[in-house]
Amino acid sequence: MTLERRAQWLHESAQTGVKALGVQVRLKGQPPPGGLVVSNHLSYLDILIFSAVMPCFFVSKAEVRRWPYFGRAAEAGGTLFLNRERLASANRVAELIAERLKLPVPVLLFPEGTSTDGREVKRFHSRLIAPAIDAGAPITAAAVRYFPKDGSEERELCWYGDAAFMPHLWKVLGMTGFTAELSFGEPKVYADRRVAASETHAAVEKMREEGEQVSNPASRLTSSELSD
Repeated sequence: MTLERRAQWLHESAQTGVKALGVQVRLKGQPPPGGLVVSNHLSYLDILIFSAVMPCFFVSKAEVRRWPYFGRAAEAGGTLFLNRERLASANRVAELIAERLKLPVPVLLFPEGTSTDGREVKRFHSRLIAPAIDAGAPITAAAVRYFPKDGSEERELCWYGDAAFMPHLWKVLGMTGFTAELSFGEPKVYADRRVAASETHAAVEKMREEGEQVSNPASRLTSSELSD
């Protein structure tokens, strides 16, 4: 199976998952057809939501390989796994990103290096942004937000810190659905990785702030529309 087909398989599988969970997906902006996408990171749910909206290759921490279902799905979908404690792993993943950027499928990176509770967007690390700079590939800022239907705080859907995976997953499965909002900026080519990290970080923060106030989104994809 080609890498493009693996990304498409994950895309179709994620659409099924979103439908099963009753998730409403709000889309602002246009997902890019290629290049590097950099986003804030809130939860393993981010992978499901981004995959449902577009075929893409993820860069993920190596531990994800051991997660029930998610690990196998990520590997089957062509995810690049990074051992954050080994420089050799980072160098190898950077080489693989450079290769993937030649394909008509975007590479999605969470440059904060960890998931958060959504109260802030942590600094973007620029090491794995460098392959896009060297290749002259466009970089697109993206932001993810969650809105629980019961009016509780976004952090109830975030998986961060020392929270155990399975208890959190069971909590999410027991919720009455939620809305996920994905915002995409315009693709831009950068000459410097640190400038790219700084500017995309600011763009993501801005999109997150605007998401707090949105009441009439530019477009809404329901779970049924995602499967069309």
